[in-house]
This record gives sequence, structure tokens and C-alpha cells, in this order.
Amino acid sequence: QVQSAESGGGLVPAGGSLRLSCAASGRTIGTGAMGWFRQAAGKEREYVAAINWNGERTYYSVAVEGRFTIARDNTKNTVYLQMNSLKSEDTGVYYCAKHRGGAYERWDSYDYWGQGTQVTVSS
Repeated sequence: QVQSAESGGGLVPAGGSLRLSCAASGRTIGTGAMGWFRQAAGKEREYVAAINWNGERTYYSVAVEGRFTIARDNTKNTVYLQMNSLKSEDTGVYYCAKHRGGAYERWDSYDYWGQGTQVTVSS
């Protein structure tokens, strides 16, 4: 199978931290860039962060810059998202996916989406 499996979500108070993991299944991630997106209930999918194939370059949305950090470990076939200083507006289902070409901030530049992990930040 060709999938991503997100984990690490949960319920956390505002100001708290979580670390999400994305483990590839049936493929390796070292051949290309990876990204994180999120989707709040009733809203469109929103770009969060991206990382190039070897981790040399990282990119963040304005909403999370300075609070979130994306990283990868290609030997473990895993991408991480460290989330600090969480706000209620960070609530949503977080997805990781493999970049296939195009702008990093566009959801249709990716494929092989995971099932998502729920992050809920209470005020």
C-alpha cells in the first residue's frame, strides 16, 4: 500500500504543545518534499508547512511561523510537526502528504494523503 499514517494529536489547552508524526507505509519519503495541511470543521484544507527532500529548506504559513517546526528523518521514513504555543484556531484535522510538483502551499500539489489526526486546542 502507498499511505501516510499521522499520529500524535489530542486535546491540549491553549499555550500547550504537541508533536505530530507522519510515518510512510509502502514507500520511502526521501525522494521528495513533504507537507502538512490542516482542515477545521466546515472549512477548506489549509497549508501549514513543507520541507524539501533532505530537510535543508523549510517553509511555513504565516499563521504558524515562529510557533511550529517541521522536520524529517528519512532513515525512519517519518516527518514531524512540533507545535508550540497552540491557539484555539489551530484546532483541526492534520494531514501529511507527498509533494508531487507545483507550489508548496497548494493542496493539489500533493498526493498520498494520510488519514489525519485530530488536534483540539481548548481556550
